[in-house]
Amino acid sequence: MTLRHLAWTFVLLATTTAFAALKAGDPVPAFSAPASLAGKPFTYSLKESLAKGPVVVYFYPSAYTEGCNIQAHEFSSRADQFAAAGATVIGVSLDSIQRLNEFSADPAYCAGKLAVASDGDGKIARAFGLRVSGAQRGAIDTRGKEIEHGFTERTTFVVKRDGTVYAAVGGVSPEANVAQALALVQKLSATR
Repeated sequence: MTLRHLAWTFVLLATTTAFAALKAGDPVPAFSAPASLAGKPFTYSLKESLAKGPVVVYFYPSAYTEGCNIQAHEFSSRADQFAAAGATVIGVSLDSIQRLNEFSADPAYCAGKLAVASDGDGKIARAFGLRVSGAQRGAIDTRGKEIEHGFTERTTFVVKRDGTVYAAVGGVSPEANVAQALALVQKLSATR
Protein backbone atom coordinates (compact mmCIF):
# COMPACT_ATOMS: atom_id res chain seq x y z
CA MET A 1 0.00 0.00 0.00
CA THR A 2 1.45 3.35 -0.96
CA LEU A 3 1.62 6.29 1.40
CA ARG A 4 -1.02 8.04 -0.74
CA HIS A 5 -3.44 5.11 -0.39
CA LEU A 6 -2.77 4.90 3.34
CA ALA A 7 -3.45 8.63 3.77
CA TRP A 8 -6.68 8.39 1.72
CA THR A 9 -7.84 5.40 3.78
CA PHE A 10 -7.18 7.34 6.99
CA VAL A 11 -9.20 10.31 5.70
CA LEU A 12 -12.14 8.06 4.80
CA LEU A 13 -12.06 6.36 8.20
CA ALA A 14 -11.81 9.68 10.01
CA THR A 15 -14.88 11.02 8.20
CA THR A 16 -17.00 7.92 8.72
CA THR A 17 -18.34 9.12 12.06
CA ALA A 18 -19.38 12.44 10.52
CA PHE A 19 -22.12 10.71 8.53
CA ALA A 20 -25.05 8.75 9.85
CA ALA A 21 -27.33 7.10 7.33
CA LEU A 22 -31.05 7.29 8.00
CA LYS A 23 -32.30 4.55 10.31
CA ALA A 24 -35.59 2.71 10.81
CA GLY A 25 -38.37 5.17 11.62
CA ASP A 26 -36.58 8.22 10.20
CA PRO A 27 -38.50 10.26 7.62
CA VAL A 28 -36.92 10.21 4.16
CA PRO A 29 -36.48 13.33 2.04
CA ALA A 30 -39.08 13.45 -0.73
CA PHE A 31 -36.95 13.94 -3.82
CA SER A 32 -37.43 14.32 -7.54
CA ALA A 33 -34.60 13.66 -9.97
CA PRO A 34 -33.86 13.06 -13.64
CA ALA A 35 -34.09 9.32 -14.21
CA SER A 36 -34.09 6.70 -16.93
CA LEU A 37 -35.97 3.48 -17.56
CA ALA A 38 -35.15 1.35 -20.60
CA GLY A 39 -33.08 4.23 -21.98
CA LYS A 40 -35.96 6.72 -21.80
CA PRO A 41 -35.47 9.76 -19.55
CA PHE A 42 -38.21 10.92 -17.19
CA THR A 43 -38.50 12.79 -13.89
CA TYR A 44 -38.67 10.43 -10.94
CA SER A 45 -40.69 11.47 -7.86
CA LEU A 46 -40.37 9.54 -4.61
CA LYS A 47 -43.63 11.07 -3.39
CA GLU A 48 -45.51 9.74 -6.44
CA SER A 49 -43.95 6.29 -6.06
CA LEU A 50 -44.83 6.08 -2.37
CA ALA A 51 -48.47 6.76 -3.24
CA LYS A 52 -48.43 3.33 -4.94
CA GLY A 53 -46.64 1.40 -2.17
CA PRO A 54 -43.27 0.90 -0.50
CA VAL A 55 -40.14 1.93 -2.38
CA VAL A 56 -36.64 0.48 -2.35
CA VAL A 57 -34.18 3.35 -2.82
CA TYR A 58 -30.76 1.93 -3.50
CA PHE A 59 -27.67 4.10 -3.72
CA TYR A 60 -24.68 2.77 -5.64
CA PRO A 61 -21.24 4.21 -6.52
CA SER A 62 -21.33 4.21 -10.34
CA ALA A 63 -22.94 2.57 -13.34
CA TYR A 64 -20.67 0.22 -15.25
CA THR A 65 -18.49 -0.73 -12.30
CA GLU A 66 -18.14 -4.30 -11.12
CA GLY A 67 -20.27 -4.32 -7.96
CA CYS A 68 -22.84 -1.92 -9.37
CA ASN A 69 -23.25 -4.04 -12.50
CA ILE A 70 -23.95 -7.07 -10.31
CA GLN A 71 -26.38 -5.17 -8.11
CA ALA A 72 -28.34 -3.72 -11.05
CA HIS A 73 -28.54 -7.17 -12.65
CA GLU A 74 -29.78 -8.69 -9.37
CA PHE A 75 -32.45 -6.01 -8.93
CA SER A 76 -33.62 -6.31 -12.54
CA SER A 77 -33.72 -10.12 -12.46
CA ARG A 78 -35.84 -9.97 -9.29
CA ALA A 79 -38.06 -7.09 -10.45
CA ASP A 80 -41.14 -9.35 -10.56
CA GLN A 81 -40.55 -10.45 -6.96
CA PHE A 82 -40.32 -6.85 -5.75
CA ALA A 83 -43.49 -6.00 -7.71
CA ALA A 84 -45.30 -9.04 -6.27
CA ALA A 85 -44.51 -7.67 -2.79
CA GLY A 86 -46.02 -4.32 -3.87
CA ALA A 87 -42.72 -2.43 -3.99
CA THR A 88 -41.00 -0.36 -6.65
CA VAL A 89 -37.23 0.05 -6.90
CA ILE A 90 -35.18 3.11 -7.85
CA GLY A 91 -31.40 3.16 -8.11
CA VAL A 92 -29.61 6.43 -7.38
CA SER A 93 -26.03 7.41 -8.26
CA LEU A 94 -23.99 10.45 -9.19
CA ASP A 95 -23.91 9.30 -12.83
CA SER A 96 -25.12 11.70 -15.52
CA ILE A 97 -28.48 11.02 -17.10
CA GLN A 98 -26.67 10.20 -20.35
CA ARG A 99 -24.74 7.34 -18.66
CA LEU A 100 -27.93 6.20 -16.97
CA ASN A 101 -29.85 6.11 -20.25
CA GLU A 102 -27.30 3.57 -21.50
CA PHE A 103 -27.15 1.64 -18.22
CA SER A 104 -30.93 1.42 -17.78
CA ALA A 105 -31.35 -0.09 -21.24
CA ASP A 106 -28.33 -2.41 -21.09
CA PRO A 107 -29.64 -6.01 -21.20
CA ALA A 108 -26.79 -7.23 -19.00
CA TYR A 109 -27.63 -4.88 -16.13
CA CYS A 110 -30.87 -2.91 -15.69
CA ALA A 111 -32.35 -4.65 -18.74
CA GLY A 112 -35.10 -2.07 -19.14
CA LYS A 113 -36.70 -3.29 -15.89
CA LEU A 114 -34.96 -1.03 -13.39
CA ALA A 115 -35.25 2.75 -13.16
CA VAL A 116 -32.12 4.67 -12.17
CA ALA A 117 -31.92 8.32 -11.11
CA SER A 118 -29.15 10.90 -11.43
CA ASP A 119 -28.00 12.65 -8.26
CA GLY A 120 -25.26 14.60 -10.04
CA ASP A 121 -24.37 16.85 -7.11
CA GLY A 122 -24.83 14.21 -4.39
CA LYS A 123 -27.56 16.24 -2.69
CA ILE A 124 -30.00 13.31 -2.46
CA ALA A 125 -27.37 10.92 -1.08
CA ARG A 126 -26.32 13.48 1.54
CA ALA A 127 -29.98 14.01 2.53
CA PHE A 128 -30.12 10.26 3.26
CA GLY A 129 -27.01 10.66 5.44
CA LEU A 130 -24.61 8.97 3.02
CA ARG A 131 -20.99 9.85 2.30
CA VAL A 132 -20.24 11.36 -1.09
CA SER A 133 -16.72 11.61 -2.49
CA GLY A 134 -15.43 13.67 -5.37
CA ALA A 135 -14.41 12.33 -8.77
CA GLN A 136 -11.31 10.14 -8.69
CA ARG A 137 -8.83 11.06 -11.40
CA GLY A 138 -8.20 8.17 -13.76
CA ALA A 139 -11.15 6.02 -12.60
CA ILE A 140 -12.25 3.77 -15.48
CA ASP A 141 -15.50 1.81 -15.79
CA THR A 142 -15.89 -1.77 -17.03
CA ARG A 143 -16.28 -0.47 -20.59
CA GLY A 144 -12.94 1.31 -20.43
CA LYS A 145 -14.55 4.77 -20.23
CA GLU A 146 -13.43 7.38 -17.73
CA ILE A 147 -15.74 8.01 -14.78
CA GLU A 148 -16.03 11.76 -14.46
CA HIS A 149 -18.27 12.00 -11.40
CA GLY A 150 -18.10 11.43 -7.67
CA PHE A 151 -19.28 8.37 -5.78
CA THR A 152 -21.64 7.56 -2.94
CA GLU A 153 -21.60 4.56 -0.68
CA ARG A 154 -23.66 1.46 -1.47
CA THR A 155 -26.67 1.57 0.85
CA THR A 156 -30.27 0.51 0.28
CA PHE A 157 -33.31 1.89 2.06
CA VAL A 158 -36.69 0.19 2.22
CA VAL A 159 -39.17 3.05 2.58
CA LYS A 160 -42.71 2.53 3.85
CA ARG A 161 -45.71 4.22 2.21
CA ASP A 162 -45.77 6.77 5.05
CA GLY A 163 -42.35 8.03 3.93
CA THR A 164 -40.32 6.57 6.79
CA VAL A 165 -37.44 4.13 6.66
CA TYR A 166 -38.48 0.55 7.37
CA ALA A 167 -34.87 -0.66 7.25
CA ALA A 168 -31.49 0.12 5.70
CA VAL A 169 -29.04 -2.37 4.21
CA GLY A 170 -25.35 -1.56 3.85
CA GLY A 171 -21.91 -3.03 4.26
CA VAL A 172 -22.70 -6.26 2.40
CA SER A 173 -22.00 -7.61 -1.08
CA PRO A 174 -24.17 -6.41 -3.97
CA GLU A 175 -25.92 -9.79 -4.13
CA ALA A 176 -26.61 -9.83 -0.39
CA ASN A 177 -27.80 -6.23 -0.57
CA VAL A 178 -30.52 -7.14 -3.08
CA ALA A 179 -31.46 -10.38 -1.30
CA GLN A 180 -31.81 -8.58 2.05
CA ALA A 181 -33.84 -5.76 0.48
CA LEU A 182 -36.20 -8.31 -1.09
CA ALA A 183 -36.61 -10.18 2.21
CA LEU A 184 -37.42 -6.89 3.96
CA VAL A 185 -39.99 -5.91 1.33
CA GLN A 186 -41.62 -9.33 1.56
CA LYS A 187 -41.74 -9.07 5.36
CA LEU A 188 -43.25 -5.59 5.10
CA SER A 189 -45.80 -6.88 2.59
CA ALA A 190 -46.80 -9.71 4.93
CA THR A 191 -47.58 -7.22 7.73
CA ARG A 192 -50.07 -5.21 5.62
